[in-house]
Amino acid sequence: MRIFTLDEKYSVVCDTKSTRNGFKHIASLFRNGISIDDTKICYLNRTYEYFTYESVLVKIVTKKFTGTDKEKYLNVIKTFQ
Repeated sequence: MRIFTLDEKYSVVCDTKSTRNGFKHIASLFRNGISIDDTKICYLNRTYEYFTYESVLVKIVTKKFTGTDKEKYLNVIKTFQ
């Protein structure tokens, strides 16, 4: 499990789980410590990401935010490694 802080209000908790055919990354978006949304991406063998959980982080930010907030948080994600 890994916690990514987007700002003082939002954070994302990511985890990896095994599946029958491979594995999945799960992301839970929290606002002030309260879970407000979840998403997942399933993989068969491996990922081609710059860092672990990159794709699921982008997916949850794109799903939940729009406009300048979306761009701001996508830029924050680029700073993670």
